[in-house]
Amino acid sequence: MALDFEPSEPGRRPAVLSVAQLNRMVAELIESRCPPLWVSGEISNFTRAASGHWYFTLKDAAAQVRCVMFRGRAQAVGFVPREGDRVEARGLPGLYQARGDFQLGVEQMRRAGAGDLYQQFLRIKERLAADGLLEADRKRSLPPLPRRIGVISSPQAAGLRDVLAILGARAPQIEVVLYPTPVQGPQAAAGILAALAAAARRGECDVLLLVRGGGSIEDLWCFNDEAVARAIAASPIPVVSGIGHETDFTIADFVADVRAPTPTAAAALAVPDRAELLGRVAQSARGLARRHDRVQRELEQRLDFAARQLRSPAAYWQGRASQLQALSARLQRAGAVRVERAAERLRFAGSRLRQPPVDPALAALGQLAHRLVRAANAGQSQLAGRLEAGAHQLELVSPQAVLARGYAILERGDGQVVRSSAQVAAGEQLKASLADGTITVQVTDT
Repeated sequence: MALDFEPSEPGRRPAVLSVAQLNRMVAELIESRCPPLWVSGEISNFTRAASGHWYFTLKDAAAQVRCVMFRGRAQAVGFVPREGDRVEARGLPGLYQARGDFQLGVEQMRRAGAGDLYQQFLRIKERLAADGLLEADRKRSLPPLPRRIGVISSPQAAGLRDVLAILGARAPQIEVVLYPTPVQGPQAAAGILAALAAAARRGECDVLLLVRGGGSIEDLWCFNDEAVARAIAASPIPVVSGIGHETDFTIADFVADVRAPTPTAAAALAVPDRAELLGRVAQSARGLARRHDRVQRELEQRLDFAARQLRSPAAYWQGRASQLQALSARLQRAGAVRVERAAERLRFAGSRLRQPPVDPALAALGQLAHRLVRAANAGQSQLAGRLEAGAHQLELVSPQAVLARGYAILERGDGQVVRSSAQVAAGEQLKASLADGTITVQVTDT
């Protein structure tokens, strides 16, 4: 291998390399000594860039190596690898000189079976499915208006900050309780179990959010723990899982009551938007106001109709007096007609009779005429008595007669009749209607 610097001679100062020279020398050394080769390992931290390039890590139980597969090569693979897939990749070892990272430039890839962690993932999922913990009808719906939200996460997790930001923006009135626990590492599963148990024991929350940001399958493995999954399924409080990115799936997602693609989505699912609630309340208030106005208008129309059906007492008794006068006139006419008819019959009978003895006939006729006059007078007297009694009764209920006895009708300035002392206040002027006119009075005390 040729070097692009001169070696130092004895007694001379050693040559000094730049970082770029060092990385270039190491890259040339690796590429000259390592031909393209096949490497078997498990996919982890897989990312597909917007440019179409694939970036991922190949690992086994003892080591790992970063890999890159450019778009042209990736398009020929025929499948998109997932976290935990075991593959065989053919590539050229090299050094990414800009960062000094050792990496494998992958040119070909083929499946080599699922990775050990993924196989373990599938076995746990099958056991839980056999126990019915993945059934959709077992899962509970979230409360529409929770009073308190519990968050199970690490205080240092970036996902927690996003969750608190969403909760503060959508529902600042809802209290948030944090159940701190590690969400990565060997102690994470035990911490999550303890947090779930504390939330169930304290019973202070209406819904729980189990959240963590993205990571590799190893970083998220605590959420694939079977004991954690069973604790989530047994939780008396509904659980929303928001773990990793949208493409990440853990066992916790399958047993949780609701699975959210991200921590922020979990926060949005757990609480209603305050602005939306206020809008719905305002809309309901407008509908209630419109219904109130409609009911009030209907009641006013009914009142107007009922008022038109009512007649005042004065008008009522005036009508009765008119009827009484009409009856009196009819009685007088009927009495006169009866007398006239009786006289006509008498004249007709007299014309048909033979000339009786004048004196007895005249005497009988005088008696009959006298009786007829007395009967007519008696009938007229009876009718007059009934008329006088009706007039007296009418006088008793006449408002004018009541006023003549010393009473008065008090009216307020708006025309409302005063029926109680509670309707007026000291200093208020009232109109008093008397039998012969009206006067204005002022209230001094009630």
